[in-house]
Amino acid sequence: MEKEKIKQEKLPKEVTRAAWAIAVAAIAPMLDTTMVNIAINQFGKDFHTSLEMIQWIITGYVLALAVAVPVSGWLMDKFNGKKVLIYAELGFILFSLLSGLSWNFESLLVFRIFQGMSAGIIIPLMTTLLMKVAGPDKLGRLMAVIGTPIILGPLFGPIIGGLIIQLTTWRWIFFINIPVGLIALFLVSKRLDDFEPFNADSKMDWAGILLLAIMSSTVIYGITRAAHFASFQNRQTFLFVGIGIVTAVIYAIYNYIKKNKTVMPLHLFTHKSFSASIAGMFLAGIATNGPMLLLPLFFQNVRGYTLIEAALAMFPQGLGMLVARPTIGKLIDKIGAKFVVMVSLIISLLGSIPFIFIDEKTNFVLIAIVLFIRGVGVGGITMPLMTDAYTGLQKEQIPQASIGSRIIQNVGSSFGSAVLATVVATVISGLEPTLPNILHGYQIGFLVSVIVIAVMFIPALFLTNKKK
Repeated sequence: MEKEKIKQEKLPKEVTRAAWAIAVAAIAPMLDTTMVNIAINQFGKDFHTSLEMIQWIITGYVLALAVAVPVSGWLMDKFNGKKVLIYAELGFILFSLLSGLSWNFESLLVFRIFQGMSAGIIIPLMTTLLMKVAGPDKLGRLMAVIGTPIILGPLFGPIIGGLIIQLTTWRWIFFINIPVGLIALFLVSKRLDDFEPFNADSKMDWAGILLLAIMSSTVIYGITRAAHFASFQNRQTFLFVGIGIVTAVIYAIYNYIKKNKTVMPLHLFTHKSFSASIAGMFLAGIATNGPMLLLPLFFQNVRGYTLIEAALAMFPQGLGMLVARPTIGKLIDKIGAKFVVMVSLIISLLGSIPFIFIDEKTNFVLIAIVLFIRGVGVGGITMPLMTDAYTGLQKEQIPQASIGSRIIQNVGSSFGSAVLATVVATVISGLEPTLPNILHGYQIGFLVSVIVIAVMFIPALFLTNKKK
């Protein structure tokens, strides 16, 4: 009996191979975002363009990704999932090549937008295909596999990007995607079976896609404007976030009229675990993604580290996330997301509270230990939330749930980074730019993230408990 139980718990090789093929396909898009952030100053020098304009290379990519997410849901419904992934990966490779060959700012911006659209199809598709490969009983363990590119992006992206800038030119930040993408294409073509369309009779919901695209892109743009002006009280933020909120209301009315026959039906929110996961993912944008932006800046502006040193200083956190990953996956399948998230939140608090007090003189060994603990905690938050969003859903609802969760992750991530950057800038503004004042700004930023981690216990209460 015990042997049979162990045999059941072991994942079939073909399932694991398929999951890794899907994960590798997402590595390049995940790495690309963090690497390009490093090259912003180089773009400005080479193209003789202001920082305000150069920021559009990042913003354009993020907005294009947001616009493509609703389209990915229809593609998954209508066509063979394997072929959609292959064509999206080919698009990402092609526009990475063209981005690296860009001859001026305008050409780079156009190619980055198309690159972002490809990524906007790959990333939600990754989760949806995994759900089809795994089934509900193995999803947690396979989410641990799919979580690899999510961890590797912030962990290695800044280091690789910094080394590329120092040793070669910014063009290789895009060229490096080509071999990674080609390996992904090979693995997907060899190790992935064809996926039948979720709903071959599905028609393109142009109105729904357009409304969701406008909603997510205007909210994200408005939030990035808040970070730019170091204040949420600016006209552009009010205008664009306002447009996003009005569009969301229009979409809700449209969804009611269409009786939930839309690209993302709102009756998904009647599922308790889906609603709790969505709320948790949004809050995680502030609690986990926000500090991902603050920590490298803290190391550079307070501790005086170089760009590469700051990226390397983040390594213990990434290591903690990698160590937690396999155990978290098994626990999700065994006991459900509720207790995994709650314990992870407690560990995250233990790894985040010290940053309210850490200063320029704190021993780095102590900081590394705290970062490792924080990594273990953070590694156990996002994955269970993503997994639980699909609990209890029908097969045809999976692509729709992928759209909802990815939109919230995109908006939450942008919101989290902007909130903490704005908090730090607001605290520092008007004060002398002395080290104690700068340090105080970062400490308040970390305090806000700690408060949000505590708030996350509320949606965690409504996640799945398999021990019942």
